[in-house]
Parts: sequence; C-alpha cells; structure tokens
Amino acid sequence: MPYTPPADLPRCAMVDLGSNSVRLVVFEGRGRNPAAIFNEKAVLRLGRGLQATGQLNPDAMAQATTVMNRYAAIARAMGASPFEVLGTAAVRDAENGAAFVAGLQARMPGVPVRILSGEEEAALSAAGLLCGIPSADGILADIGGGSLELVRLDHGQRGAATTLRLGVIRLAERSGGDLLQARAIVEADLAGVPFVSEAAGRDLYLVGGAWRALARIHIAQTNYPLNMVHHYTIGREEARDLTGVIAGASRRSLERMPGVPRRRVEDLPFAAVVLRRVLRSTGARRVVFSANGLHEGWYTQLVSPQERARDSLLAAGMEYARRFGRDPALPPALLAWTDPLFPGEADDARRLREAACWMSDIGSHEHPEYRAEQAFLRILRQPGIGLDHHARAFLGLTLALRYEAEPEAPFLATARLLLSDEATRRATILGVAMRLAYTLSAGTPDLLAGTALRANHVLTLRLSEVSGVFAGESVTRRLERLGQAMGLDSMTEVAA
Repeated sequence: MPYTPPADLPRCAMVDLGSNSVRLVVFEGRGRNPAAIFNEKAVLRLGRGLQATGQLNPDAMAQATTVMNRYAAIARAMGASPFEVLGTAAVRDAENGAAFVAGLQARMPGVPVRILSGEEEAALSAAGLLCGIPSADGILADIGGGSLELVRLDHGQRGAATTLRLGVIRLAERSGGDLLQARAIVEADLAGVPFVSEAAGRDLYLVGGAWRALARIHIAQTNYPLNMVHHYTIGREEARDLTGVIAGASRRSLERMPGVPRRRVEDLPFAAVVLRRVLRSTGARRVVFSANGLHEGWYTQLVSPQERARDSLLAAGMEYARRFGRDPALPPALLAWTDPLFPGEADDARRLREAACWMSDIGSHEHPEYRAEQAFLRILRQPGIGLDHHARAFLGLTLALRYEAEPEAPFLATARLLLSDEATRRATILGVAMRLAYTLSAGTPDLLAGTALRANHVLTLRLSEVSGVFAGESVTRRLERLGQAMGLDSMTEVAA
C-alpha cells in the first residue's frame, strides 16, 4: 500500500535523465528551502558515443529502462505527487531521443517525461542556484555529461543564458580525448558568448557533478574543516591551481588523490579544462560551488510565490523553531532583548542574529549532557540550503554557547577555524546572552518582558519587581560572564 503523506507535508519527485547519470530526488513539503528525503543516482552514461553516432548509448538505454521502472515504483510507494522525468542534453540531441522517451512513457503511463530545451535547462539550474544563494551575482556554469549551461546573474536576477556542447563526455569525444584540442574547442565555443566577460570581478557559480568532484578534491587537499561542497568558496588563483593540477595529472595519479570519486576519474581532466577556460573568459574573482541546480529549480516551480519570496536563512530558522521550539513568540522577543548589545549592527549581522534567535531552542528536547554538542552539529551539518559556511559556523557556535558549552570544547574547533576573531566575539556575546535570557525567562516571552539589558559603560540587567524574575546565583553568574565577553563590569537593578 503506497504511503499517504500528511496534508502539510506533501511529497514530490523528479528524475534527471542526464547524459552521464540518471538521478531520482524526492522532496518533502513545499517550504522555502527544499527538503530532499531521498536521492539515488545511477551512472549510465547515456551520452557516450553520441558525438560519433548521433544515437544514445544502446547499453545505457536498456539499463535506463530498468532504472526508471525502479524510480517510478519508489515514487509511487513514497506517495510522491507530482512525479516527473526531465531529459537533458543527450536525450534532446540524440536522433533516437524522442523514440527513447516514447518507450519510457509506454512503460510508465501517467508519468510525464519532458525533454528540456537548453534554455529550459539553464532556467531551472538558475532557479535552483538562486533558491540557495538568492543574491548571486556573476555567472552560473552548470556542467553535465552533454552540455554546459551558462547564465548571467545580476544580484539575484537571471539574465542572458546559453547552452554549449561542452559537457565532459561530449567534450572528450569532440576532442578525441586530447586535452590540448579540448582547450581549443572550449575557447572557440566561449568566444561566441558575449555576456561571459560581464562577470569580471564577480563570482562564478559552479553546478554539476564533475565540478562538485573538483571541490571535494580541493577540500581534501587543503584539510578544510567542513566537508561540505555547497557554498564552498575559493579564490580565482586557487581555482586555477586546482585545474592545473587535475588537467596535468595522469589517470594513476588522479586515482590516488584523496577525495576523487572513482567514476569521475576520466571526466575530471575535461572538467578542469572547461573551468580554467571559463575562469579566463569571465575574469571572475571567486568560485562558489553549489550542490543545488536543476532538481531544486524544478522544485521551486511547485512553491507559492509568497513562499519563494521569503528569506532563505530566516525561513530555515523559523522551521527549526516550529519543529523544536517551545514557544514561537519567544524568538522575536529575544531579538529585541539582545538589541542593546549590538549597537550600529550591519544588516547582514542582524539577519544572522535573528536566525540565531529563531534557532535558539533547538536543544530543548535533547539530553541535557549533550544539548550543546547536538545543537552545534545540527546547525553546522544540516542539509538546508539557507546557510553558507560562515553562517553555519556562527550559528553553531552561538547555540553551543547558549547551551553553556565550554569555550574551548574540541567539537567547536571547526567553527573557530571558519570564523574571524570579530565574528567569534559576536557569537560568544550572543550565545552567552541567550543563556542568560533563558535562565531568566524559562523560555517564555512573558517572563522575559519583565527584564531588560542596557550596555553603556556598564552592563546593566534591569528586573521588574513584580515579574516573577529575580537575580539568583545562576543569573548573577551568567550576567557576569556576559559582561566579561563584552569587556564590561555588570550590575543588576530592580524596578518597581
């Protein structure tokens, strides 16, 4: 009997029928941030041989039929609706692509199978990227097995787009496996795209499995403290160095590199050649890797315009408050209560503080001995797309200290490596202030309303005499600790 999801958590599913792999993703809910609850990939290489024959790989077609039967069964069993299949470069370019799709539809009646144009593929990739990085500014480059989509982005707005025959499988076949020839092909194709040069001094956003593999190699080589590709950011010269190493390495050397996925070994040199040429053509200052693209772009089409317009970070925080918090009225009150501690605060910093307030009660149902560590790890490693690495580290450290973690606890090392001294100071002040607030209020806005902070030359906690709040030993100790974090003496005053 298929599962029937609750009305407030509907499920949907899509299959990306790509040139290199076929992937099923099942999403739950219709919230601002996609929540993938199932993700399975089969590397079939449908596009192998397409350049020479004009046909899809016959062995891969047979395997794809079996895989698609499985994916359709999974989607039905999980209660996913809608369920749709999207064919990309290999399927749209192959002479037998339409016949292959017709065969799939005959085996899966009622399941839409749609062949995307290059423009549609680019638009969905851009929508997926902007879902997670709403203010993206520069060029999006989405590489697959058969094509490379390029999209101009202007502060979160999608501009001109094009699709090129520069997917890793297609490029390897067009060049006869010769990297020098591949470089010349990429240069010639990019020369026909005038908008790529408009990214000079901006960012290059990379989507696609071959480039995610490059990110994983760089993470392993540099011992980066967070093993997470999404939002991983490196400078232009670091990216150039990486592409040089990958393009110049032998297959045996690539296989021995830490972080190299086995199935990507033959694709990596061509992915590196494309990235190096795109970097040169765009003049981008940084490379930002994204784990989101076509799948998330498809999902956003099902989300209401009002939901899509929400701030992704704050939406993630509010979802945590809904799932784990004890009083949804407390976070806004906590934000106002901590305002005096951060005079002259920049907008981005206030946004982070607001998100921390929404997330501040996520450990309420954890074992007391592990609340700090669990809260830290939940934020640092959660799969949501509303957080870049700095935000993860800042929020994780803040919440660990809110639950009174030891400042030098070993599990906090990752956050400290990712944060500047000033960001660490702000997280410390906010985390300690939250601990004080929860001690005073028992997590209720009514009790918190009977207290206030003032930070001038002295940190002052003002208590209302009739509020039911008093300055016991734990309150005094935590107020002193907050004063120490701010470099201020502390005192308490009681008002009638």
